[in-house]
Amino acid sequence: MFLRRSCKAATRLMSLKLERRLMFSERLLLRLHLLVCAPCRQCDRQFTLMHQMSQHYVRRKIQPPRFEPDDDDNDLPH
Repeated sequence: MFLRRSCKAATRLMSLKLERRLMFSERLLLRLHLLVCAPCRQCDRQFTLMHQMSQHYVRRKIQPPRFEPDDDDNDLPH
């Protein structure tokens, strides 16, 4: 069956939908595939989550935490 063996095409569409609005035919093919393919549904959720997290990171311009030694660190034996 076409829908079961088109995981590669579905993955491509999942990625594209994060960049642009899919055409009707593309949305239809992806939805039909996701109805019958549980691994691709999980992949789609993961793609969406990673995209949301990266967008949040970019919007917030999150800086990694920096370590600043305390004055108490001078009391530690070397």
